[in-house]
Amino acid sequence: MDVIVIQPIIALIAGILILIMPRLLNYIVAFYLIVVGLTGLLA
Repeated sequence: MDVIVIQPIIALIAGILILIMPRLLNYIVAFYLIVVGLTGLLA
């Protein structure tokens, strides 16, 4: 998959999870930053 396709999907899933359980915000943001960083390095 291309990075351009992956990032909006991850953002959408993270947004839904934050709406359902706001306590997950820190973990979701950390996971998102790690994924974006890794895809940026590997792409």
